[in-house]
Amino acid sequence: MTPKIAAAIMAFFGLVATPVFASDAAQNNAGCMAKQNAISAQLEQARSAGKTHQQAGLETALKQVTTYCTDASLNKKRLEKTDKARKEVSEREVDLNEAMQSGDAEKINKRKQKLAKSLQELDAQTARYHAD
Repeated sequence: MTPKIAAAIMAFFGLVATPVFASDAAQNNAGCMAKQNAISAQLEQARSAGKTHQQAGLETALKQVTTYCTDASLNKKRLEKTDKARKEVSEREVDLNEAMQSGDAEKINKRKQKLAKSLQELDAQTARYHAD
C-alpha cells in the first residue's frame, strides 16, 4: 500500500490525529458538513506545513465525504454502534451470570470488570447518539 493510499484511508476514517478534532465525541456528533469543515481545516494545516502526502490523503477524504456522506448514513452508523454496544452488554451479563453460577470468585470479578467496561461503552455510544 502506497503512503498516499494509506493516508487517504486514514484520513477518510478519521485516523489522522490532529488538534482540529476536539474529541472523538465531537466528531461523532458532527454531521457531514462539520466533517467537511474539519477535513478542510486539516487540509489547510497540511498545506501550510508542506505535508504533501497528508495533503493528498485529505483531499481524497474530502472528495469522499462530499460525494458519499449523508446525515442519514451517519445516523445509521451511530445506531449500529449503539446496537452493537447493547449486544455486548447482553453477552457480558450472560457471562457474569454463568460465572456466578460456577462460584469462582476470580471469574466473577473478571466478568464484572468486563461488564462494567461494556456498560461504559454503551453509555458513551448512547450519549453520542442522543447529543444530536
